[in-house]
Amino acid sequence: MAEAADIQGTGPSPARRWLRRTITVAFGAPLLAGLLQAPATSSPVFAAEDATSSKAVDSKTVDVSLDTLAPSAPVEGDTVTITGSVTNRSKKTVTDATVNLRVGPQMTSRSEIEQVTGRTGYRSDSDPAPLDDAPTVKIPRLGPGLSAGFSLSVPVSELGLDEAGVYQLGVSLTGQTSDRRSDRVLGIERTFLPYQPEATEKKTQLTYLWPLISSAHVSAETATDDQQTPVFEDDTLADELKPGGRLDELVSLGKDLPVTWVVDPDLLASVDAMANGYRVKGGTLRLPGKHQAVAQRWLDSLEKAVQGHKVVALPFADPDLASLAHRGKDVPGSLGHLQSATALAGTTVETILHVQPATDFAWPVDGAVDPSILSVATSAGADKVIARSDSVRDDLPYTPTAARPFSNGTNAVVSDALLSTAFEGDMVRTENSTLAVQEFLAQSLAITLEQPEAQRSIVVAPQRVPTAAQAQTMATALRGLSAKRWSQPSDLLAAAAAKPDPDASTAVPAGSRYPKKLRDRELPVQAFRDMKTTRDELDDFKVILTAQYRVVPPFTNAINREMSTSWRGQARAAALYRINVLEYLQTLTEGVQLVDKSDLTLSGRSATIPVTVQNKLLQDVHLVLRLTSGSKNRLNLNGERYKELPVRISGGHSQSVKFSASANVNGQVPMTAQLYTEDGTPYGQPMTFTVKVSEITATVMLVIAGGVLLLVLAGVRMYSQRKRVAARKAEAEAEETGTTPEESEPRPESGADPEVEPAAVPPQEPEAASDGRDADEPEQPSDPTPDTGPESGDPSGPGEKVDR
Repeated sequence: MAEAADIQGTGPSPARRWLRRTITVAFGAPLLAGLLQAPATSSPVFAAEDATSSKAVDSKTVDVSLDTLAPSAPVEGDTVTITGSVTNRSKKTVTDATVNLRVGPQMTSRSEIEQVTGRTGYRSDSDPAPLDDAPTVKIPRLGPGLSAGFSLSVPVSELGLDEAGVYQLGVSLTGQTSDRRSDRVLGIERTFLPYQPEATEKKTQLTYLWPLISSAHVSAETATDDQQTPVFEDDTLADELKPGGRLDELVSLGKDLPVTWVVDPDLLASVDAMANGYRVKGGTLRLPGKHQAVAQRWLDSLEKAVQGHKVVALPFADPDLASLAHRGKDVPGSLGHLQSATALAGTTVETILHVQPATDFAWPVDGAVDPSILSVATSAGADKVIARSDSVRDDLPYTPTAARPFSNGTNAVVSDALLSTAFEGDMVRTENSTLAVQEFLAQSLAITLEQPEAQRSIVVAPQRVPTAAQAQTMATALRGLSAKRWSQPSDLLAAAAAKPDPDASTAVPAGSRYPKKLRDRELPVQAFRDMKTTRDELDDFKVILTAQYRVVPPFTNAINREMSTSWRGQARAAALYRINVLEYLQTLTEGVQLVDKSDLTLSGRSATIPVTVQNKLLQDVHLVLRLTSGSKNRLNLNGERYKELPVRISGGHSQSVKFSASANVNGQVPMTAQLYTEDGTPYGQPMTFTVKVSEITATVMLVIAGGVLLLVLAGVRMYSQRKRVAARKAEAEAEETGTTPEESEPRPESGADPEVEPAAVPPQEPEAASDGRDADEPEQPSDPTPDTGPESGDPSGPGEKVDR
């Protein structure tokens, strides 16, 4: 492994090695003689230095913290200053203590640097002695739980750094405790001092990825306005964009660093949506967003920061490639989500940032790869995969170049595991940050010194979502390389194009080697089944729409977000997001439905049966309505068992569709109404009702005729009575005036019968409004209008009758 490689050409000079051996023999012989003659009780001096004795625990009595080390990579003429503090972790008081500086020995391999990093207590066999004549800090008394600060400054010339290389640097506290009155090391902290006073002949090409990735924040919902204002799940993204927030720090720091930006296009789209106006879920309300200015400021800063830098666009929403390969690829349609996410990446970044990104890189979680991951990663258009050296292992005495052609034909860029993980963990504590920076610089110098005559290309792929403190620490480390004495910056595209090392392993790791801790955090198979369900319902829904652009993109993006890597470790939140997306889609699909009908009565041989379709959406829809008779022999539709009619309903309106029916036999007939898409796919739930056929018989007609005859006879009788009354009154008037009844009556016009009253002309009925029926079709005043406008979806009232 590269981590086990010796640093060639960096050992002590022969004279220095001879001097060390001489000192060891000179002091070792008397000490050995003393041991042979001493009683069973060890001497206090040796006991304090012996890490294998029971007293070695004393070296953890005091916690030594190194807060600053400047400069981080000194050269000749510099003065190294170290500040920090010591804290008494025991219940005993520490007295007569001294803070000392220890330098050396020189590290001989990357693995040795790693081993020293993991040590905690003092070890006499590996920790150097305190520097002679170096400044110290006296601490007379330190009570339990108390702390004291220190500062040590030493010229580089007094550190004993004779040759270029990586040196161990330690700060220890030697003193006594109230229960033991003997000097011993009570605490120590180690770090590293990279020393390369002059530039190396061959510098390592170092590529550092700068990730701009966040979690999913945008829901599938949009407002009803023309702009389709997006609705956010919450407003936490604004906290990351504000000054001092995580994403703000990444942009502020990255603009001055030699990095390759790795961007999730969904993050850019989300912030762009915020800048143009957005809403936030607040229970049942959708509240206006308040951080448009914050979002716009961040986008402006980012657009300026990426100018002149290489930008790599991940697939939209940063899909979890490992989860897709291990859990989702066998679910139909899952790979299609990756393809749509990849296709959307480049246009999104170019539209918002006005730069042309590279879209041919895939980045699995932690760079862990196996055959299935590589197959999925390259299935959507990416032809290069960012892997990591702890997944792709090499048996070499040095760190090989990152570019790697795998045996299966996939091109990879293998990032360095130790450098990539250097800034994970809590970097809020100043000590952790300082130690991480020094280890990173030491490892990078060690890589160069492994083969100082050969130039190699190294890639660093840090954690996907660094905190603000981690980003600050990464920036500090990169600034430590700014002198370019042993490395020089490069970009990911150049690293991928570098000449591969012919001795590096090209074998693809087996699936059994994929880390269990990563596999346990993958999206479950059910997640991909949920995505398929949502996609299928969206496909069935969009075909009825006249403005698909208002619905399809928001839901497609939401499905892509359901596959995001950011859901790892958040199984419950991921499931809730998927449920919300599907339920909202179902709410929209249910906005187009049949209005329930009550049972109908058909009195006669033929009639029209109206069925109403309601559209609560804001856009027009087009479907096919089929009405089916449960008994063709009893009631048919134009001679058939069922009939289909096209229907187009305006947004926010209802449409009544009429079917002509013919009855043959009395009785009840079940009817079923069902909406279909134009390609014949059922849409929504069927609606059923019953039609009762009740024919008008001859007996009923006789009864009706008899009633009409009685009315006519009554009218004739009333007319006769009126005529007699009128005649009597005329005779009486004639007697009074002395005229005869005949003279008092008006004479009829020529040709008129004086004994017959002129016929009454019935009033003219107004012309019926046209509703699309033929001219000879009888008027049906009970029919609802074809387009009723917005109306209730409640069932029709009881006792409804069909129109004859």
